[in-house]
Amino acid sequence: MKGEGYTQYSLQFRKRFKKLMMTWYPWLTAPYHQLLNQHIIGRGHHALLLHALPGNGAESLFYGLSRWLMCQQKQNDKSCGRCHSCCLMLAGNHPDYYHLMPEKGKTRLGIESIRQITEKLASHAQQGGAKVILLPQVEQLTDIAVNALLKTLEDPPEETYFVLGCYQPSRVLATLRSRCFYWHLASPDPDLSVRWLSDQVMAESTVILTALRLTNGAPLAAKQLLEPAHWQQRTVCCTALSRALLSGDMLSLLPQLHHDEVNERLHWLISLLLDALKWQHRSGDFIVNQDQLPLVQQLMQKLSIEALLKSANQWMYCRHQLLSIVGLNRELVITEQLLNWESMLS
Repeated sequence: MKGEGYTQYSLQFRKRFKKLMMTWYPWLTAPYHQLLNQHIIGRGHHALLLHALPGNGAESLFYGLSRWLMCQQKQNDKSCGRCHSCCLMLAGNHPDYYHLMPEKGKTRLGIESIRQITEKLASHAQQGGAKVILLPQVEQLTDIAVNALLKTLEDPPEETYFVLGCYQPSRVLATLRSRCFYWHLASPDPDLSVRWLSDQVMAESTVILTALRLTNGAPLAAKQLLEPAHWQQRTVCCTALSRALLSGDMLSLLPQLHHDEVNERLHWLISLLLDALKWQHRSGDFIVNQDQLPLVQQLMQKLSIEALLKSANQWMYCRHQLLSIVGLNRELVITEQLLNWESMLS
């Protein structure tokens, strides 16, 4: 039905399903077994709230868990891949699997989406098995939609499971979280991530480590950052910063920072300032930008510890403003901060 806040396999979603079906990441195996073992021993919860950083592969874990829940001939912690339910999941058109997502052009899910799902859940499963509702980002629900969902979570129909995800648990209402089994999908061990990335991209180990640290240890996000065009953007930003420090013309950074990806670019800048502080305190092993050590040293030599702290705090506040205040003049805010920074350096 058009205009609904969920989909049962649009063409785009089917393609995504096929990709997920063929994609599994080594760091997901342990949490997959641990979560399913709770169901196998009869202690599985009907509502899972999975907290994961973007780029840790949570979507693949969601799909793997959902396939097992839908399977009608489970083989311990594996779905059989042969029953009618598995075939429908593999084809991307299972009528009892619901994926909640905002309508095109919107970022929030309203109460109407929850009402539509609730009506569907009131009926028997079309395939006679389980019904699974996937909501990858609970933060997208409006407060009214959350309250509507709480009633179903409190007393769900038989054989109904909710697979919910969140990036920021602090933004999830406590009443919703209390009705779910909370699980934190931590970023994998750095050594495992570095080995995996080394098989995926052509890059030096120092570059791979830097990308991983810039993305908080999330391997898929690091892989995306390491795409040549993306990585080149960061290189250009670092070069521009080095030149600005030499000339004292910090306003020359405006073309690099006044950008649609301002959040990421300010993250790069702030990480360099914090790295300079780490260097000052002889904590080089914890430096994020391992491939930009000359630039980190340049910042350290140009700014005192007090100036580095002040600069980092100012840029953090600048980024917070740009992300939280709707309609703020980005160019004006960044220009003002660059001029403040230039006066600090003179």
